[in-house]
This record gives sequence, structure tokens and C-alpha cells, in this order.
Amino acid sequence: MRNIPIPVDTHRLRFTCVKAARPRVIDQDSGKIKTDKDGNKVYESVLLAEDELGRIELVKVGTSGEPPIAPGQDVVPTSMVGYVWEIPSNGTTRWGISYKAASIVPVSGRPGGGDDA
Repeated sequence: MRNIPIPVDTHRLRFTCVKAARPRVIDQDSGKIKTDKDGNKVYESVLLAEDELGRIELVKVGTSGEPPIAPGQDVVPTSMVGYVWEIPSNGTTRWGISYKAASIVPVSGRPGGGDDA
């Protein structure tokens, strides 16, 4: 399968951080952490994505380096793309879409917090 990045129009969605970023573990036995082509750790954040009609989905979004976000914060993923993947398993094929963003930043522009009133 050819892996072509599919751009995501994030301007039509509202994102909220549901779970803080954690390093992506690629081998549970050894605890090996995934790295990008430059050797930076890849982090996964769980975000709630809501569209204009109020439909929601939970998505895991990978970034190179730890994003400065906290649960409950409205966030903006930049340059987000999706990749279709498939894995043959016991005569069937599992598939899905993985998401990656150049960065994920708080809407407030301040890491880990809301507005100062």
C-alpha cells in the first residue's frame, strides 16, 4: 500500500485536549520510544474533534516533540495530515487512519492554561 499524506482541514473542526501527550511506545516489551527521522521523540495526544454539526470523534495525533498542552484545553493542530494504514492479521486485514501534526498549540497561546482574567 502506498502511503500518501491526506491533508486535514482543521479550520472546520474544534479540538480539545482530552489526554496529555505521552511518548509513543513502539515496543511494549522493551519500552522503545518512536522517534522521527531527526531522532526526536514522537508524542501522541488524544484530542476530541468536533465538527460544525456537533459530531465528535476522539483522535490520537502524533507530533515530533512534546506539545505544550493540557487536558481540557482547546487546541489547534497545525499542518495536520492523515495516513491510511493496514495490517494483515489471522487472514483478515485491519485498517485505520493515523494522524500527525507539525505542532499542537493551545488556543490561548499559553501552554497548560486558560485565559488570565
